[in-house]
Amino acid sequence: MNSTDNLFENKRPHIYTVSDLTQRIKELLEEHFDFIWVEAEISNFRSPSSGHYYMALKDEASQIRAIMFRPQVSYLMFRPEDGMKVIARGRIGVYQPRGEYQIILDYLEPLGVGAMALAFEQLKKKLADQGVFDKAIKRPMPFLPQRVAVITSPTGAAIRDFLKIIHRRFANIAVIVIPVRVQGEGAALEMIEAIKVANSELDVDVIVLTRGGGSMEDLWEYNNEELALAIRASRVPVLSAVGHEIDITISDLAADLSAPTPSAAAELLVAEKEYIIKDLNNIREHLRSIITANLNSLSQVLIMIRKGLRDPRKGISDSWMRLDELNNRLIRVMDLIVSEQKARISSEGRSLLLYSPEKRIITLVQTIAFRRQIFEHMIDKYIKERYSILNLLEGKIKELGPYSVLKRGYSITRKLPDKTALRSATGIMAGDSVNVILAEGEIDCLVEKVIED
Repeated sequence: MNSTDNLFENKRPHIYTVSDLTQRIKELLEEHFDFIWVEAEISNFRSPSSGHYYMALKDEASQIRAIMFRPQVSYLMFRPEDGMKVIARGRIGVYQPRGEYQIILDYLEPLGVGAMALAFEQLKKKLADQGVFDKAIKRPMPFLPQRVAVITSPTGAAIRDFLKIIHRRFANIAVIVIPVRVQGEGAALEMIEAIKVANSELDVDVIVLTRGGGSMEDLWEYNNEELALAIRASRVPVLSAVGHEIDITISDLAADLSAPTPSAAAELLVAEKEYIIKDLNNIREHLRSIITANLNSLSQVLIMIRKGLRDPRKGISDSWMRLDELNNRLIRVMDLIVSEQKARISSEGRSLLLYSPEKRIITLVQTIAFRRQIFEHMIDKYIKERYSILNLLEGKIKELGPYSVLKRGYSITRKLPDKTALRSATGIMAGDSVNVILAEGEIDCLVEKVIED
């Protein structure tokens, strides 16, 4: 071996195995990049059944793999999506089996919008797509609930304001307070359990879910998906009044009715007793006037009907009076004719006296006497005909009367004790008592046998 070979052996480079090299790179990266912040856009996002989040963080020129493990995922308020711009914090890690480096994330925040606001919008869209907020499934509030369950903090201002308004508007309403925490982790679970208790153990007409105002963080438990589904699953209508007028929560959107404040919830739920009494009095007066008008109208109808139903005896009386009137008119006509004839005779007598037509006078006297007899005969005949018609009508009326039928051997049977006239054997049974009306007298009988045919 010459000197050149010895020199080459002295300067021979260090040769790494793949594992050693990867380990060295891992140590260098993790030593120099402990925790870093990165602004990037998410792509290739996926979430397998393990619960971990896998994605790539990229900009216009490069990308790097990233992973967030399930414990950190549980603290996220939103769900990452492809194309979402974020600020991420993590540490550089190397996956030795594949020799790949990646960012192991422990914090993720959407860029330009808060995580809570994004989580709210994502959950709102998800529940809206499921129909949780549809107006068609919302139930109406009862007009005047008798028992109200209020799910809230028993020491907060919300319950005091609510009870104050309820007592002022309608003190008779029973209010049952179900105490729960209204903020902080686990508060939503307490509210869900309270809704179940109100449905299964309390006989209430409406459930009120309420608390006073606060920051978005304070109200966050009301933006819970399980709470929204519990509100929709309740068989009792739910009224949500969370925060101030500007605050909107998922529970407000899912409830059957929402109010801007706890005080407004009490005003929406219960009408003032004085106004209800006033409305009832107006309705009563209106009904009274309608009934009075209807009774007056029916009275007029009865009067008209009564006038139309005439007594047959009145018809006979009217006929007698009409005959008397005709008789008097005939007598007056006869007297008039006689008077006219007397005047004429007197005139002719004077003429006869002037001309002494003795025979003519005798003839005229005979003619007048004959005509007088004719008139008297006609008058007598007419009066007899009228009397004959009256007698005939009177006989027919008597024949049509019920007592004429009884005189021919018939009878009227009435069921006792109500004395209802029997027209068929189906209306009576053996053992019943009956009353039989005869042409002369009545008989009370006991039925022994009924023959329907």
